[in-house]
Amino acid sequence: MLEMRPDCEKCGGDLPAEGAGAFICSFECTFCADCADILDETCPNCGGELMDRPARSLKAQEKFPASTVRKFKGY
Repeated sequence: MLEMRPDCEKCGGDLPAEGAGAFICSFECTFCADCADILDETCPNCGGELMDRPARSLKAQEKFPASTVRKFKGY
């Protein structure tokens, strides 16, 4: 199950689990759309491809809450 990390690792912007606009690699490194574009859709941590992260409905979040651990690195 995806962690649904709450922020972009590059800029620190909020990325709600129920919203669109988050991009992840196979290790779940997470970036906003603007930062993914700057990174040419390539993860700076592992070199993997950044793909659209699926949204999680609010109902599903009741049973499977998104992570609250922020991973901002500020490259």
